[in-house]
Amino acid sequence: MKKIRIILFATVLFSSIVSCKKQLDVKKPNQPTPESATIEAGLIALGQGGIYKNGFINLKYSDGVYGFFWSGAIGFHEMMGDAIQVEAANAFINQIGCPDKATLDNGTVVLNPNSPNTQKALIRQVVNFNSNQGQNTLYYEWAYMYSMINACNSVLDIVENTTFISEAATKKATIQAWANWWKGFAYARIGSIYYAGIINNTATATKEAIIAESNRVLDLATAALNAATNTAAYNEVLGKLIPSFCQVGKGGILTTDMWKRNINTLKARNILVNTPTATMTAVQWASIITLTNNGVQATDKIFTGRSNAAGDFLAPTSGTVASKVQNALAGGNTYKLSERLVQDFKAGDKRFTNNIAQTVTWIGNGDRGHVFNTRYRLINKGTGLAGVKVYTNTDPGGEEIFIASSYEENELMKAEALINTASIDPGLTLIDAVRNSQGAGLAAVSGTGLTLAEAKEELRRERRVALPFIGLSFYDARRWGVIKPVSQGGGRTGAVVVTGTGAVNTNATIEYNFLDYWDVPDNELVYNPPAAGSAPVKNPN
Repeated sequence: MKKIRIILFATVLFSSIVSCKKQLDVKKPNQPTPESATIEAGLIALGQGGIYKNGFINLKYSDGVYGFFWSGAIGFHEMMGDAIQVEAANAFINQIGCPDKATLDNGTVVLNPNSPNTQKALIRQVVNFNSNQGQNTLYYEWAYMYSMINACNSVLDIVENTTFISEAATKKATIQAWANWWKGFAYARIGSIYYAGIINNTATATKEAIIAESNRVLDLATAALNAATNTAAYNEVLGKLIPSFCQVGKGGILTTDMWKRNINTLKARNILVNTPTATMTAVQWASIITLTNNGVQATDKIFTGRSNAAGDFLAPTSGTVASKVQNALAGGNTYKLSERLVQDFKAGDKRFTNNIAQTVTWIGNGDRGHVFNTRYRLINKGTGLAGVKVYTNTDPGGEEIFIASSYEENELMKAEALINTASIDPGLTLIDAVRNSQGAGLAAVSGTGLTLAEAKEELRRERRVALPFIGLSFYDARRWGVIKPVSQGGGRTGAVVVTGTGAVNTNATIEYNFLDYWDVPDNELVYNPPAAGSAPVKNPN
């Protein structure tokens, strides 16, 4: 594979950065050419549009059912992580997150009703073909993230010849930090879901090399931040790069130190989510502890996504996974709240009380799935409990998601590393801190003498309920071995499953048997076949 041809499956960079002028600061939304970007305002407009539009919205193909990146591509992760389920068949989404089989309380085995009836066969025999165009589930994250990388590369090239009005050194460094941060983010997502990828538009590289490239360019972002020495100029540029409607709540203009801590948290994630927990080494756990000790703090600003009335970045009622779960009735929206996510809340958790309600049981079409039936719905805007996390708010400006790093994720990664390196109680203390920060109202688990197994279960459950709907659920299921066959120690036991008759099983076993890393999309391979010496593009699993 000699050259990635983003133009084939993403709208062309310089003609696709279109948005509401008042919200996304693109002065000539249809004409941000390399020539116009050689002046300060043009480059900043290109830098903003290249991320928020090219990286997360504009593609050659799209689908109105599951939506854009933060509702669609991330939705695929949340399905496979069993935080949500789905009945709709667009881009085979009802099958991509459908487990191979479920064994009910009475021993009855219910197979995946789709044809073929395993996810792996589905991907290889039906889904991953260029002829499917936008119906290829594997296409979306690849196309979004390489579109973002392409935009970042353009910004990094152009910044070298851009004329700045004042404080050129700091403004240039800020833009370089911006482009390298998002480039590192994009490589992290590619390396965390695909078996191989492309670096610098050259040959196909292994997923390990892609993650290494992510870390390398994140380090370039840190170096650029060190060079941004004029605070006023830095704030001016970053304040224009981040849309104004994303500069509220946890979002805003990060200080250089805050941004560097965000980078450390993302680098810690790169280690954690791409290594099976069973094979994590002492060195890897130590690296995670070091990075998270210097990671996002509770009071830090982070990179967030927020809705607005115009839907410039996130549409209020459909821009995120959570917004496409909430409804007045269970099963009433595109995505359905998984019974397995619901059962991971501890009794008395105010996050459950504030966000989840039991309604009339929803039963889907039996020929489309076997574990998607549910009794629960996600409550829009919560019930109003003061200080308690709200999972979704479909009012314009009400929806906020964590795009990359967050305090909660940082502390839970650190907690997991501590628990797995004989510091159980310090790890549990961090779990308590996250629960308190989200208003869970649960009794502390630190200082209660939990065993290692019990502490790991507290960590597992907390990651599930503290970090849902933002694209971490499948990473966790994969590294914890849940997606493996039951014969290899995988699957989920003691699971709640509602059958097609409405019967509630509380001790079922679900065998997911999902592909751990996706093959390179055929949408890419048809136009850019692998060259001799390239890394394998198909997962041997």
